[in-house]
Amino acid sequence: MPTPSSRVRIHIYGHESGDPHAVAHFFGASVSAVANPESELAIFVIDPSAGISPETISLWQELDDYQIPRMVVVTHLENQIADFDDAVMLATRVFDQIVTPYLVLHDDAGLPCALISLETHEITDYTHKEHTVSMSTEEHQTLVSEFRSEYLEQIEAAGPDAFVAGLLFPAIPLWIERELGVNIIAKYIQDIEQALPSSS
Repeated sequence: MPTPSSRVRIHIYGHESGDPHAVAHFFGASVSAVANPESELAIFVIDPSAGISPETISLWQELDDYQIPRMVVVTHLENQIADFDDAVMLATRVFDQIVTPYLVLHDDAGLPCALISLETHEITDYTHKEHTVSMSTEEHQTLVSEFRSEYLEQIEAAGPDAFVAGLLFPAIPLWIERELGVNIIAKYIQDIEQALPSSS
């Protein structure tokens, strides 16, 4: 899958453990050690097994002043040391209220293999090069029902343009080699791009 191409100025923040340089390279962004007010999207990369450094927390708080759209990207989920939920709970504690538009599904070996949308109940399977999208089973829908209710309440309270306005902070799982989550992050970047003033 080609790396997303956009005119959005994206800055990546986070400890080296989360591999921010790989994320920056893939999405055409810049890694930054200081809060950049010129940024149009700030992506905070987290390795759930390593936690979040005080420096990264300070950068998030500094960006509060600029109301820059921010998202949390959770990497290294394939290591199976800590999971996506752990990262989201930690980020909510030290950053701000984080929302989860998608939850991670695992294969028989415990590796991330698919994402289920809490909005549509659709499952995107990243097991093969050609990703497949299908409707989840009733069992899956029951398992995620509480998460879905909470997510939909958060979205309704924040409003439809809250992410672009820098008021809603989604967390997305990412495994670049499997392209898991890549299309979702690209969609958020596209939302920012569409909200930018025309360059004509």
